[in-house]
Amino acid sequence: MRLLQRNSAGQFSLTEDLNGDDIPKYAILSHTWGADTEEVTFEDIRNGAGEEKPGYRKIWFCEEQARQDCLLYFWIDTCCINKRNGAEVSRSINSMFRWYQKSAKCYVYLSDVSSLACDIDFESPQPPWESNFRKSRWFTRGWTLQELLAPASVEFFSQERKRLGDKSTLRQLICQITNIPHSALQGNPLSRFSFQERLRWIQHRQTKLEEDIAYSLLGVFGVYILPLYGEGTVRAHARLKDEFDKMQTCIQDLHLTNPRDDKKRIEDTKGGLLEDSYRWIIANSEFKQWRYTQLSPLLWIKGDPGKGKTMLLCGIINELSKSTFNTALLSYFFCQATDLRINNATAVLRGLIYMLVDQQPSLVSHIQKKYENVGKALFEDANAWTALSEIFTNILQDSSLDGIYLIVDALDECVNGLPELLNLVVCTSPVSSRAKWIVSSRNWSNIERSLNTAAHGVRLSLELNDSSVAAAIAKYIQFKVDWLAERNEYSSETRESVQSYLSLNANGTFLWVALVCKELFKIPGWKAKRKVTAFPPELNPFYRRMMDQIRGVEDAEDGELCTQILAVVSAVYRPVTLGELSSLISMPDEVAGDDKALPDIIGLCGSFLTLREHTISFVHQSAKDFLIKEAYNEIYPFGVKAVHHTLFSRSLQAMSQTLRRDIYSLRAPGISVDQVEAPNPDPLAAVRYSCLYWVDHLLDCGTKENTINNLKDSGSVFKFLRQSYLYWLEALSLVDGLSDGILMIRKLESWLRADTSTDIYIFVLDAMRFALYNRVVIEQAPLQLYCSALVFAPEKSVIRAASEKDIPAWIHIKPKVQADWSAALQILEGHTDSVNSVAFSPDGTQVVSGSNDQTVRLWDAATGAALQTLEDYSSPVRSVAFSPDGKQVVSGSNDQTVRLWDAATGALLQELEGHSSTVRSVAFSPDGKQVVSGSNDQTVRLWD
Repeated sequence: MRLLQRNSAGQFSLTEDLNGDDIPKYAILSHTWGADTEEVTFEDIRNGAGEEKPGYRKIWFCEEQARQDCLLYFWIDTCCINKRNGAEVSRSINSMFRWYQKSAKCYVYLSDVSSLACDIDFESPQPPWESNFRKSRWFTRGWTLQELLAPASVEFFSQERKRLGDKSTLRQLICQITNIPHSALQGNPLSRFSFQERLRWIQHRQTKLEEDIAYSLLGVFGVYILPLYGEGTVRAHARLKDEFDKMQTCIQDLHLTNPRDDKKRIEDTKGGLLEDSYRWIIANSEFKQWRYTQLSPLLWIKGDPGKGKTMLLCGIINELSKSTFNTALLSYFFCQATDLRINNATAVLRGLIYMLVDQQPSLVSHIQKKYENVGKALFEDANAWTALSEIFTNILQDSSLDGIYLIVDALDECVNGLPELLNLVVCTSPVSSRAKWIVSSRNWSNIERSLNTAAHGVRLSLELNDSSVAAAIAKYIQFKVDWLAERNEYSSETRESVQSYLSLNANGTFLWVALVCKELFKIPGWKAKRKVTAFPPELNPFYRRMMDQIRGVEDAEDGELCTQILAVVSAVYRPVTLGELSSLISMPDEVAGDDKALPDIIGLCGSFLTLREHTISFVHQSAKDFLIKEAYNEIYPFGVKAVHHTLFSRSLQAMSQTLRRDIYSLRAPGISVDQVEAPNPDPLAAVRYSCLYWVDHLLDCGTKENTINNLKDSGSVFKFLRQSYLYWLEALSLVDGLSDGILMIRKLESWLRADTSTDIYIFVLDAMRFALYNRVVIEQAPLQLYCSALVFAPEKSVIRAASEKDIPAWIHIKPKVQADWSAALQILEGHTDSVNSVAFSPDGTQVVSGSNDQTVRLWDAATGAALQTLEDYSSPVRSVAFSPDGKQVVSGSNDQTVRLWDAATGALLQELEGHSSTVRSVAFSPDGKQVVSGSNDQTVRLWD
């Protein structure tokens, strides 16, 4: 990017081509072009010419206005791009949106709008120039769409260079002219608007060259394509749409949760975010040190449970959002230990990357190269953390970014991968001067030890800021009591008593105040003064009172049901929905099938649980901690393993009653899973959890001997598998869980291997072979289970014999097939030419293959899923091998090179050159420190 500046002699000159951090603050001009001969060109500026051209006045205007705004540099499209250089033109077209987005000021010069007071209607509320403003040619040009949307500050000027207003003050008028929503003009990410909606914004605009109507939308859609003038509008739009669809598919597969939705859920669950409860931190010295200096890239906010850390971070996010529009990106994530989706380090990275890409779609380029090779497995397989860490680090180093704020709440609730996550935070905080971290957690010593290694980190202890926290809680108490007093009609005496008790006993704990107020909401106003004193100070005594209330309810059946619900919710592997819960507990007859009764029963569980959008979760991690530590014997009277056994049994029962062939009534055997839409109501809704976790509960319900007892030939598992195995596979395919199902079958086979003569073992072994062999077709078309998968199964297949009735009646003649399964466990499809070499990883979890199609592929040995495709060859790959630790792959090729790869990320580590002919064999030394290769050049080479 070249910028214009004016020297002391009044002459304009161009800077050198600048990149990244070298680009100073600048203004940018948006205008409509005159005739080519009227505009000042790149060559004119280089040669000190063009002063006689009409377009020179726009350069003077932009410079003068920039100088008034204390900006020394400015950019104008007519003369800052060397249009004789095709590569530069292409790069500029793809960068234009970002250049406008990063400008400090954008000046719109409207050469056809006069601000002079002529023909003024003094009775009209409209300014005299509004009519011409509405008709301005600027609103009809294609390129000016991105020039309106991208910058934070857009100011409009008349032909007399008088300021008419800006994008904010003229927003309503601009919306009427352009039909662009207010939110898009206010800077909301354009990804929030559909492809068709964004396309409508340019419908009535024109460009000089027909292809530019598509190229001018590249930034609006966040994609990169090479301009090919002469291809025509239809072809240009088709390429634009194709790139957009590829990007959207990648982002959809990356998506695990939208942290914005998590933030709103948390705020709603906790009764809303009160600004007065977090404002104190904005003036806090540690926070200001982190925010305003480059020396403190990491802030750790720590405190005991219930101190308000999460809501504090919600407030910080709101404050940073106000000041980061179009300058810095803001990405955040809320860990939650009770939700398997968001309680691990890989999920944190997926959430952070998702938000960054959502705000700046061009960052998806850091993901797409790896994603194109392996698809969704990039985000989900065993190597996901390693691959995503590399992608995330590359994003932080992207020179197109001005700055990034990264916020992770509740590190202590990151159940899996916390050490790796802490290491990433510490290592990346100094990697880029653009990145700043905030993390929060309880006062855990292991977190403190890790974060202490960060250079120039700042810690903010809520216990050491007790006066600020106390003042914030006082505001929060005032807010909650005012709401209760109005809702429950408190007398002034009651109001004062409630507020006094809460203030005296809060002890710096927001959560305690919130939970007490939640209970007071249920109590009539005339009882509140007497009842409030029954709530003991501090969280654990409060939870104890809730537990005692549940056990002491008048209706013993209600108390038993609440205890059963608490036991189930604390034992499941992810939060369950109301529908799923109803299939996991023993419901009273009058409640079964009553959609309104179950939420009422959840309400009877005191302040332990919360219900949002039909999903049940703990109100806070401290509530679950209390139940499994302090109330273990009450909710698990026969031990937690008994609860797992109940969950296993009821899951099996629910699936047996629900699952059936073609459960979604798709009818067409060839229908792709991508075309499937779940019916309403969804028959799988109540058993989705059971389908994915019944085996885990079975294996967690006791000792190995007890588990084996559940897997006898006469047991319920064998009965379920014989009756519903194919229906279960169909359901797994519909809920995108087939790989999980294969792993579950493998677990069962492993447990049953102690006695291979049993009927259930023979069945499970055949079931595993059936699933592995047909995995690809079942994943793509669920109903092919009953057609190609069954019809082509071996004659002696146990699954075929048990499911013969499910083969469609229209298949009259069945093909001749082999009698037994072949020795092949799986067929791994993906190569497009002969495979020359294969090898297992040392731990047996992965397979590597090298092919004449000039690629190396890595596969999951358990499920057959493709993990990585390594592409950097110009000729066939002859030999492959894993390193002893399984972290690297070595390959030899016809192109006379030996290559070393990172098995987790697919990154090329080294290229070893020296052979003069085909490399036919490669291997690692036992310690993994050396590589040996043999070649057709009659040499063996040893490499370090």
